[in-house]
Amino acid sequence: MWSKVRWISFDFTDALASDSSPLQDFCVADANSAVLVNGFVCKDPKMMAGNTSNAVGSRVIVATVAQLPGLNTLGISLARIDYAPWGINPPHTHPRASEILTVLEGCLEVLKKGGVYVFPIGLIHFQRNVGKEMAIAIAALSSQNPGFITIANAVFGLNPDILSDILAKAFQVDKNVIKFIQSKF
Repeated sequence: MWSKVRWISFDFTDALASDSSPLQDFCVADANSAVLVNGFVCKDPKMMAGNTSNAVGSRVIVATVAQLPGLNTLGISLARIDYAPWGINPPHTHPRASEILTVLEGCLEVLKKGGVYVFPIGLIHFQRNVGKEMAIAIAALSSQNPGFITIANAVFGLNPDILSDILAKAFQVDKNVIKFIQSKF
């Protein structure tokens, strides 16, 4: 009789042993923290902005079929855009998708927190943070591979270049202005 009781108690002990469930879905480790809780303490997710230290003052982080193969054939992708104060997401277009953009934090030109804007497929559009604080937006696109064509790169950054006299006539400026702009790309 005692041997059966002991065997049952060992069986239940093994079944109850496991790691605790995570308290959050996403946790960026704070390697500088002296406190260790099941690894490292998590950084505040509100403070995890993309690196906006670049010429345009924004960072776009995309989730398309290239990053998440499971999006294949689902017709959807997402992007998070972080904007430094007065940063821009430069004029661009998505040749294969419409976009719906909503502001999570801050204030973009013509859109405040909670505001929503829709950009039809192929429409050239941009965003600019008009606030003194960081701004964050989320964009949903109607394709798993929406494409992203930055207008400045498409016009001034081609290799081989579009001839400067053609661009000078098109933009009605001196050829030296065009050559200067092309030198930035």
